Amino acid sequence: MNITRSKPAEACDTSPLCPLSAACAPDQSVPCEDMSRIHEEKLALCDALEAIADSLPSQVDRFECLRVGAILAPAMRRSHQFEESRIFPAFEKSSAVPGRAISVARLKSEHLADECAAADVSEELLRIGHGGEIGNPEALGFMLRALFEAMRRHIAFEREHIMPAIRSN
Repeated sequence: MNITRSKPAEACDTSPLCPLSAACAPDQSVPCEDMSRIHEEKLALCDALEAIADSLPSQVDRFECLRVGAILAPAMRRSHQFEESRIFPAFEKSSAVPGRAISVARLKSEHLADECAAADVSEELLRIGHGGEIGNPEALGFMLRALFEAMRRHIAFEREHIMPAIRSN
């Protein structure tokens, strides 16, 4: 996953329908485009993790394990840094609705847990990709599924609650 930056915003002259226009700032990327791209890239990683889990124990593509293992943890860190620096502040400022700070604190906590899980999954996928044995396929499958299901839930929450709240401002 590579978070590519869109063109710099000009005080956000993007569509008023952009759900993240409140996060636009001059000379920075357009966050609505970046956020959509981040979600798509993370969902592609979820699909890759699910395919690996489904291929256990005997049909594992070791090259795919190397590919996903190499990009997973750094991609999670980059996407979370973007969300915490650009998206969450816009969400908190978008309204005086109580509980937003609590939601952001929970999401940040999920980021930490997901990054730790991604680091563990990356380490295991790289080990397998380099020819390591799959000692306990059930445990590995559970580990992969726990991560991609948590990632999908997190993305769904952002799409259903964070982005519409920012849009309504």
